[in-house]
Amino acid sequence: MPILEFTCGDGWGGARLDVFLASACENMSRSRAGELAASGAVSVNGEKKTKSFSLRTGDRVSLELPEPESPEAKAEDIPLEIVFEDGDLLVVEKPKGMVVHPAPGSENGTLVNALLWHCGASLSGINGVMRPGIVHRIDKMTSGLLIVAKNDAAHAGLAAQIEKHSFSRRYEGVVFGRPAPEAGTVDRPIGRSKTDRKKMAVDRSGRRAITHYATLGQYRIGNAAYSHMSFVLETGRTHQIRVHMSSLGHPLAGDDVYGSAKRDGAFFPWLEGQCLHAAHIGFVHPITGKFMEFDSPRPEYFERVLKKLKSAEKPD
Repeated sequence: MPILEFTCGDGWGGARLDVFLASACENMSRSRAGELAASGAVSVNGEKKTKSFSLRTGDRVSLELPEPESPEAKAEDIPLEIVFEDGDLLVVEKPKGMVVHPAPGSENGTLVNALLWHCGASLSGINGVMRPGIVHRIDKMTSGLLIVAKNDAAHAGLAAQIEKHSFSRRYEGVVFGRPAPEAGTVDRPIGRSKTDRKKMAVDRSGRRAITHYATLGQYRIGNAAYSHMSFVLETGRTHQIRVHMSSLGHPLAGDDVYGSAKRDGAFFPWLEGQCLHAAHIGFVHPITGKFMEFDSPRPEYFERVLKKLKSAEKPD
């Protein structure tokens, strides 16, 4: 079975093994990491360890990928917009409003349900029966490109690129206000909010999160200002762009969790959820070794926001 290899880097000395794995494998939950350790699939420097094992800087962590399990999620005949597909992976366009994988309250109609119909049992199993094939994810109300692994070898190769930050992801979004400086880097750790467990927040005890941003255009509409932005992710934490921009005082337009959807709705009444689109991905094919990159045009809801802004005022 394929094996993932990681090195405990600076800043991770003393961390629990399950916490480290959840950070190293982008779409793996801490509970899933604990399950894998309990099954004997995780070793440190060649020795099997439990989820609570305390790592030291320089430790070599190995994860033996499990055989795929029979999926518990149900296959559903939901149309998929497939950008690329071969025997090892797919690149798909996730529409705004679609949940990536089943969860309480969203058991049906997800991307995973659609993938199970399209691919059958041919999906990687590392992330468990409810997330087959899912290497990385984007929020329900974020649109754009997503890669899906059809087997564990492909999943391992893609996960390694994400861990080494060689997997490129660029997003476009519209934020409230005018960030200053117009381009920069946000390097602020993100963790679960201590006041609202459904939200994420900038937290010194959280995982390191790095977002590079640049301003593509600035506009004024009524008594408010908005900016068209580009974001490049160096890490992939939950709600990363949304949390980082909100922490700067410039939340994503339409974000009803970290911003003011009521304020934004006065200008863009059709906008449901954040105006954020996964516009570009680049990676080395984990089996063929060929570099691949894909671009996604801005969807209709996004173009409509820009048209409204441009009609109100020409960009600076």
